[in-house]
Amino acid sequence: MEDVLEINDLVAEIEGKRILHGVNLKIKKGEIHAIMGPNGSGKSTLARIIMGDPRYRIISGEILLNGKSIKEIPTEERSKLGLFMSFQQPIEISGLKLFNYLRTIYSIHNDSNITFQEFIKYVQEKANLLKIDSSMLSRNLNEGFSGGEKKKVEILQMMIIRPKFGIVDEIDSGLDVDSLELVARSINEINMNDKSGLLLITHYMRILKYVQPNFVHVLMDGKIVKDGDYSLALEIEEKGYEWIREKMN
Repeated sequence: MEDVLEINDLVAEIEGKRILHGVNLKIKKGEIHAIMGPNGSGKSTLARIIMGDPRYRIISGEILLNGKSIKEIPTEERSKLGLFMSFQQPIEISGLKLFNYLRTIYSIHNDSNITFQEFIKYVQEKANLLKIDSSMLSRNLNEGFSGGEKKKVEILQMMIIRPKFGIVDEIDSGLDVDSLELVARSINEINMNDKSGLLLITHYMRILKYVQPNFVHVLMDGKIVKDGDYSLALEIEEKGYEWIREKMN
């Protein structure tokens, strides 16, 4: 059975404020989808709800993974089923070494009996792709890391886990051009080698110049108001979001 992540007529709120007003989305294995939209349109809210953030309340609608509802199961179980999300602002955890953290998440998501030495080699290969210095692996998770280093570590985690579906939330913020290229190359590798479905959330064109989506969706005021291919992202870059709003009126 082909892996499919579906969001059907999703309506959600936080602290009594309605954020999503009936979102529909279907992502198949190996597809890259981009959700674009202005600030405050509900993009990050959608990502957090897919991953099960308990602060948000689903009023109606469904989140289906391979035809089965996951909206009532906790975040950690969704992760074990194959969902991953990178964060805009990764947290720092004092006392937890990055390497030990990667070892733990690998063991949770993989059944293979890889040796310790094999795992060191595996992690180093992935870290090299992102030009993450090996010394960072022995440091506390994200502690003292720059914004760009934290974003690279988020992608490193995704490469280690190899999820069925990865949600990448504004990964381009805080990255210089060189780092953005490295991150994009790694995202493309995850998509090509592991056939992971990807949902890229952004309001800029930057990341999409390096990771070209199969589908582009525009989210405004809590609804997907326009769908298209990569050419839609180019139009938004040229004309802005008000162009879409004008066409809606």
